Amino acid sequence: MTDRCGWCGEDPLYVAYHDHEWGVPCHDERALFELMILEGMQAGLSWLTILRKRENFRLAFRGFDPEVIARFNQQDRHRLLADAAIVRNRAKVDATIGNARALLDLKARGIDYVEWIWETVEGRPEQNHWRRLAEVPAATARSTALSKRLRKAGFRFVGPTICYAWMQAAGLVNDHLVTCPRHAACADLAGS
Repeated sequence: MTDRCGWCGEDPLYVAYHDHEWGVPCHDERALFELMILEGMQAGLSWLTILRKRENFRLAFRGFDPEVIARFNQQDRHRLLADAAIVRNRAKVDATIGNARALLDLKARGIDYVEWIWETVEGRPEQNHWRRLAEVPAATARSTALSKRLRKAGFRFVGPTICYAWMQAAGLVNDHLVTCPRHAACADLAGS
């Protein structure tokens, strides 16, 4: 594919992520939760670092099953902090466990996590029409509002910039450049 968004470079893992996942509307609870956690783990690191460790994260965090993660105890926490195959950051590990608990708290209150997240864009992916990477924002009013809602519900590592990256990854916004063939493909998936 020519004219890909310039951020993905040439690394095959990054290219595959760009071509098959980034910007595709995600309505699966576990996949949406995984992307939220991985975006938080990425803070201060490159996304390629996270992609290279993704399978290790999936193993360490038991497939990103919120019900399993919410039951993690001190022994699990120590196991995670000793696991060199993932990001061993105490605050990020604790946030992952806390975020699983926050998600389950939403469910206990009768709130569908996926619908609740998608309310950010009124249930329909926002279609942007950027021509240059320099035009793509790091955060928006919607990502700031989502961040506030998440934090109020007990989620952590969900600042406006992390939320916007998550919205891009999960297809809440289509930020493929208009010159990228994936822009039209993601717009078609969104029904635009």
